[in-house]
Amino acid sequence: MIRLTDQAFDAGALLNDFCMGRIESGAVASFVGIARAEAGRAVALELEAYQGFTEAEIGRIADGARTRFGLDDALIVHRVGRIAPGEAIVFVATASRHRRAAFEGCDFLMDYLKSRAPFWKKEHGPDGARWVEPRPQDHTDVARWD
Repeated sequence: MIRLTDQAFDAGALLNDFCMGRIESGAVASFVGIARAEAGRAVALELEAYQGFTEAEIGRIADGARTRFGLDDALIVHRVGRIAPGEAIVFVATASRHRRAAFEGCDFLMDYLKSRAPFWKKEHGPDGARWVEPRPQDHTDVARWD
């Protein structure tokens, strides 16, 4: 399931719900990304998405991850709008029969979300706003899956 939301979410509750009733999955891996203050340079992060298109693109990658890693399931919840430092930006959970697939599927999905997902990110700070692009390390991280 892919969900974009402009509301804060409870990662613990999402994880609990995702794990509920899994009798064949032996592993669940999860990741929570949190907005940073960047040593006072950021007072907010703003994410924009093209509704419909962004979910479809992320869904396509999630379907590929299910096949590639043999995942039983995946959940991606991603914030859009204005996000304060300390607030969760993204939650990813993967379920599989064994731990390695769950870990790798979760890692793969986060690498994709960080560098290739169709989001536009702007950081707001005391000196104004600036667009945020993926770092060279983000491109290196996602390239290892090609």
